[in-house]
Amino acid sequence: MLESALILFISLLLDQLIGEPRRFHPLVGFGWCVSKLESIMNRGNLQRLKGILALLVLVMPIVLLMFFILQYFDLAMEMTWNMDWGMLWLVEVVILYLAIGRKSLMQHADAVMKPLKSSDIETARTKLSYIVSRDTENLQQQGIITATIESVIENSNDAIFAAIFWYLVAGIPGVLCYRLVNTLAAMWGYKNNRFFEFGWAAAKLHDVMNWIPARLTVVTFAVLGSLKNMGEFKKVFTTAFEQGALCSSPNAGPVMAAGACSLNVKLGGEAVYQGQLIAKPELGYGGTPQVNHINLAMTLVNKSVVLWLSVIVILSVFVEVI
Repeated sequence: MLESALILFISLLLDQLIGEPRRFHPLVGFGWCVSKLESIMNRGNLQRLKGILALLVLVMPIVLLMFFILQYFDLAMEMTWNMDWGMLWLVEVVILYLAIGRKSLMQHADAVMKPLKSSDIETARTKLSYIVSRDTENLQQQGIITATIESVIENSNDAIFAAIFWYLVAGIPGVLCYRLVNTLAAMWGYKNNRFFEFGWAAAKLHDVMNWIPARLTVVTFAVLGSLKNMGEFKKVFTTAFEQGALCSSPNAGPVMAAGACSLNVKLGGEAVYQGQLIAKPELGYGGTPQVNHINLAMTLVNKSVVLWLSVIVILSVFVEVI
């Protein structure tokens, strides 16, 4: 486990130093394949069954290939076929680095925050449209602030903590499977006529894979939100699940509510999606979020990463000792 902690640390360091690749990101190529296959299969009848088959076709070969590659490395090292741990470590570091999107999340949020500070609402709307699915063209400053904070908090679980969780639980095949399913859910998980049936399997599997990581993220936010007042932990934790239960997503709701409580702000409210006004439940408690709360949300996520890494290292050392 200490090895995994070191690989995770190096991957996070690479993410901080390099960020997301600007060219030739594997997920971009995967997204192209996803779009092509969907355009072929998402027509006619039996759309739910076709969605299940499409998910299996896109995910299983890649995950199985990675599993067998890693098995080959293990066998080669056992048989001393002039191979060492360095090559295996390199493969794991690179894939985990590509799976974790912490710096990219921070850069996108910062790209919205900067024009807001200079009252450039139009640019802020444009930058926000890159990271949210809601309509942004008519959003005013308060709506932009709320949407940005929600995006930072919600996507921290998807882009960081769930990826780390699945790496620790199932290694590189696990994190690879999660990231591919996460991409499918992002592209097909819309509750509209086109994707309601076809994207059902991807959305449900994503919910299942995110269930435990989301609740660990809630605990993390609750811990960090109660550092100045330890009695606050129970309030944050309880409120997160009470309010989260009112949301359409079983995972995003509690995570966003916990983040909002930790920041002592209220999120949620009305938002427009594909021209339709949706009344989202109120999340969190406290005051109305201001521009500086975007930076505070980013700080909360970064502190959460440090906390996760610290706990993982401590547990790794403990396991090695015993």
